[in-house]
Amino acid sequence: MKVAILMGSDSDFPVVERCINVLKSFGVEVVARVLSAHRTPHVAVEFAMQAEANGIEVIIGAAGKAAHLPGVIAGVSCLPVIGIPIKSSTMDGLDSLLSIVQMPSGIPVATVAVDGAENAGLLAVQILSVKYPELRARMKSYKEEMAIKVLEKDRAIQSRY
Repeated sequence: MKVAILMGSDSDFPVVERCINVLKSFGVEVVARVLSAHRTPHVAVEFAMQAEANGIEVIIGAAGKAAHLPGVIAGVSCLPVIGIPIKSSTMDGLDSLLSIVQMPSGIPVATVAVDGAENAGLLAVQILSVKYPELRARMKSYKEEMAIKVLEKDRAIQSRY
């Protein structure tokens, strides 16, 4: 089980790190790289084209502003690609979100919320769980634990009023 996380800039790392932490908590191996769709396009494309041969099963692309990285990766790879739009100094990340989500027909990129790194990691785990039943079991436990926490908070609020 291996997921590649590509970020367009090292300034994206504080957001991407949350994704890495989620994946590692599920026991998924992570490869993290800084590869730009604009500044290192040939390297990014070569990485994506070799990803499957290198054992990668899902690619996550994090990018801000023009945010072309996930789309470029999806254009040259048949692996599932998840985009994380990074909040930038302009438009609060809306520009990034629209750049990633508005892909042309035939080039899908699953897209999470602006700075939604945790959900990108969880979506990658769910995609991998189709092949790895142990991940499906861990995801079920994760969701049950989330529900328990919410119900505990509900009981705490109810007891106050």
